Amino acid sequence: MGHANGGWSRRRFVGVLAGVASAAGCSSSPGSSSESAAQEASGSAPGSPSPGPSKAPSSPAPTGPRPLYLGTYTSVEGGGTGIGLATYDAESGRIKGTGTLTGVTNPSYLAVHPDGRTLYAVAEQDAGAVTAVRLSDRKVLGSRSTGGAGPCHLSVHPGGRWLLSANYGSGSVAVHPIDSSGALGERRETVTHSSPAPGPGQDGPHAHQFLTSPDGGHVLAVDLGTDTIYSYRLNERTGALTEVSRAHTRAGAGPRHLTFHPGGRYAYLANEVDNTVAVCAYDRKTGRLSVGAAQSTGTGSGTSYPAQLLVTANGSYAYLANRGHNSLTRYAVEADGARLRLLDTVPVAGDFPRQIAFSPDGTLLFAANQKSSTVSVFHVNRASGELRPTGEPFASPVAVCALPL
Repeated sequence: MGHANGGWSRRRFVGVLAGVASAAGCSSSPGSSSESAAQEASGSAPGSPSPGPSKAPSSPAPTGPRPLYLGTYTSVEGGGTGIGLATYDAESGRIKGTGTLTGVTNPSYLAVHPDGRTLYAVAEQDAGAVTAVRLSDRKVLGSRSTGGAGPCHLSVHPGGRWLLSANYGSGSVAVHPIDSSGALGERRETVTHSSPAPGPGQDGPHAHQFLTSPDGGHVLAVDLGTDTIYSYRLNERTGALTEVSRAHTRAGAGPRHLTFHPGGRYAYLANEVDNTVAVCAYDRKTGRLSVGAAQSTGTGSGTSYPAQLLVTANGSYAYLANRGHNSLTRYAVEADGARLRLLDTVPVAGDFPRQIAFSPDGTLLFAANQKSSTVSVFHVNRASGELRPTGEPFASPVAVCALPL
């Protein structure tokens, strides 16, 4: 990856700690897989339908092997050769590798279509791209340019007709149409975050996430370089974006990932650079986000980079992955989502937890550990929110994404 400017270099530095080119992430995306897709991908018995972003329903745990897709970098030493294919046992959490889907470059972030039939991956490289994969036969349906460098996040709009992606290197977001087969059309929209000015230590904009609000009314772009979250309206007929609001963090926070509370009125922001989190109020009518005060991650004074938050489906607990401290912070969610109260941190049993995701039924939490090339799995106690390791972590080359279906 040829970028040598300040922000891109800093991102590379965080990754180079792991011998990797950069430090984005992957998570469960809006509208996870359907029962039929899970069956197609794994041959298993049907289980519970999947939730929306970073949430987990309260239905009984499914039985039998379930599909798990693993993101990596293919262009670095020790990296993978494509998207890792695996299954996991929904009760024990045990992972079994089943192969690799080759023909995809640097698939560092993965998302699935709401109908569960198509998987999407970024190609995190200078000439950024997004790729579609049909899950029934794992056929690559083709790739499209994102119009920018280093795409590090993507998500599918809940309507299933648009793919949203964020280009970290060029600080832009892109919109691609999705046809009835799940394949991608040519890019319809690209917006570069040309203002405000970059935050302290940043060289320019660095879009890190592009997601849809739970009500579906707005799409939001989190930009680490400008310390800003941009709210847009998406024209669901043309794919055009219209900016309607901006929310600013404190200078130098470096916002990375936003996760909504299931109630839809609040969201939680992981700030990578200053090692904090913040509760944000969300106005569904206007799309306006209001960023609250910076809060502790519970990681102490050492160097740590918050990666991502998850919220349980019942809205009672939130979890934060801490790269550096190598832990998961547990928060109690209070006041109908308006407050986070820090409870504890637990070791992640791996090095540099880049991304975390719930199983569809919410009973398991997966952590992709970039530097140790492992995936850790935890049982989630529904009542207390406590995390208990399921066993030894699963070896996976430069694991930067784990997407359980």
